[in-house]
Amino acid sequence: MFSFPSLNLNFFSSWRNQQVFNIPSVKIHEIETAHEKPARALKHLLKLNHANHAILYNARKFHNHAPHILSSAFLQGADADDLGRVYESESKLLEPWTDSPGEISTDDWRDYLGCREYQRAFVDYFEDELVRHGYDWKKVVNEYLFSGPEPMFNSVIADLGHPLIHLAYGFEMSNREVAMEALGLAATCYNDIHKYLDDPSYSQAEASYHSTSPFEILAKVRNDKRFNGLFGTPGDHNLETLFRTREAALLNHWNAWKIQDPVREFRQSQELATALLAATHEDKTEKYDFFLVHVLTTSHAVRVLLPLIPGQFQIPLVRQWWLMTLAVYIAQLRPEINFDRIRNYGLNGRDWKWTSKMAVKGQGSTDAHYVKAIRACREAATTWGDPDSFYLKAAVKFAEEFTEWGGFV
Repeated sequence: MFSFPSLNLNFFSSWRNQQVFNIPSVKIHEIETAHEKPARALKHLLKLNHANHAILYNARKFHNHAPHILSSAFLQGADADDLGRVYESESKLLEPWTDSPGEISTDDWRDYLGCREYQRAFVDYFEDELVRHGYDWKKVVNEYLFSGPEPMFNSVIADLGHPLIHLAYGFEMSNREVAMEALGLAATCYNDIHKYLDDPSYSQAEASYHSTSPFEILAKVRNDKRFNGLFGTPGDHNLETLFRTREAALLNHWNAWKIQDPVREFRQSQELATALLAATHEDKTEKYDFFLVHVLTTSHAVRVLLPLIPGQFQIPLVRQWWLMTLAVYIAQLRPEINFDRIRNYGLNGRDWKWTSKMAVKGQGSTDAHYVKAIRACREAATTWGDPDSFYLKAAVKFAEEFTEWGGFV
């Protein structure tokens, strides 16, 4: 069911119960039992957000980012006062919980997948399951994300990956409230993206070419005339048109990635995610792309989760991310990736302490995507090393140049 199209099936089955992407875990922060003041403040604010604010707001189209920005700020050195300021700013955007039309039970929970009006009912249901499992939140996550013939995990990239990002912070902070919210997001945001993982015919369609390089594939996408003139302006409204009118072309590139060296190629995918944000941005007069930043922050979430999930779901997770990346890149009019914009950027003595200060104290410190993007660059540098300062330069460039988000009409 979770076959990878460019690998022969015997190869894939040999990895089914193993860790394909053998990378170490990020540091897990046990904030529930931590004694330091910032960690205790973070724990308190996550619980406060969980109790007071819905996971979806603004006609259930927007997602609650409070756990993302609070955790990212904490991991970049925010103190209790910083976290309080961030929470106060972020919570102004959010909405209180409202009752769902009805309750959800063990017998019918799958019937309500994708029903956003049931967000409160889903979170209540998963928290009841938490009690049943002796408050072992990982057991609840495993049971509801990874079980069944069509696992809910295969839609975790829905809505620009917000369920995925939320889940990663749940694991990284070892926080059951955030984990249950992530299950709620996975359930309410569940959409047709799952079919590309659940139905083998989409993945087993033979691609017209193969490559072990995500960079090479994206270059081919940029030059693919089948996408010419498809959209007049960038924005997420293009995604529906793309899947409806150019699905075959999109899946051809999706199926082209032939993984032979999983760790090396995943490293390349993280470099690509960073470049899509920073190397497509020409100068300070241009706004950073709101949709391309999600490629980076979801890449970070993939990096967090890969060592922590069952081995047979590692390839499907990377496959989901890759499909979203291709779709977003096309929807954003396939901008040029010019690596010299990163390589030639002057650090002028600035380091990760400087980027952390910008994330925690700077003008963008109350913007969740700004804070998360800087942190994602830093974690990639920690994971892979950064001898040429590629990730540092990208983070400094972004932190210094950012004014507001663009990429939409």
